[in-house]
Amino acid sequence: MTEANDAIRVMLVDDDDLVRRGLRLIVSSDPTLDVVAEAEDGDIALRRASHHHPDVVLMDVRMPEMDGITATRELIARVPDARVIILTTFDEDEYVVGALRAGASGFLLKRSTPEDLLRAIHVVALGDALLSPAVTRRVIERVVEQPTLSSSPDPRLADLTPRELEVFLLIAQGRSNREIAAALTVEETTVKSHVRNVLTKLSARDRIHAVILAYECGAVSPGKRTAP
Repeated sequence: MTEANDAIRVMLVDDDDLVRRGLRLIVSSDPTLDVVAEAEDGDIALRRASHHHPDVVLMDVRMPEMDGITATRELIARVPDARVIILTTFDEDEYVVGALRAGASGFLLKRSTPEDLLRAIHVVALGDALLSPAVTRRVIERVVEQPTLSSSPDPRLADLTPRELEVFLLIAQGRSNREIAAALTVEETTVKSHVRNVLTKLSARDRIHAVILAYECGAVSPGKRTAP
């Protein structure tokens, strides 16, 4: 996560030269962003990310040699502080879920506006995930269709206070901070503090990954639903 006064270091990964040039023009139009590296495939991206340590990586999903989802998983293993936004022309749930499972912090269609792209970079650089609560619920639907990986509670859940566990379970339902605040009858600022503590204790990169963790570790049962 970057400090408020530092330029956000951005890396562009796409096998299409024209796409990379277009992305560079858009990103360079924001004086708070700095394009530090480019790569035309996943393997090159891994080497350059290790050298340049970008804050945010714009990653194409379909590339030769190594696809964007595999590259995301490997890149985050090498540069844990990097945040990855998957860019694709394909609006399919399998890409969304695959990207998030690999550790991506966002998913953006290439037809998105330049304004949306710039906003996305800033959002994930601050440590947030680039998915609205509505999209979060859609991801939940896909995650729970698959078998839960563990039937026993994750030991990290023991570190959560009773209130943090409540917040965690509401996050797992795709609730926004405002909805959680209403459900628990507390201030939204209090919820933000609890969410931050939950993510830290669970070693979750953001609330979307907390959602996936909740189902994979058995904290929430597949098929269990609560009205938003």
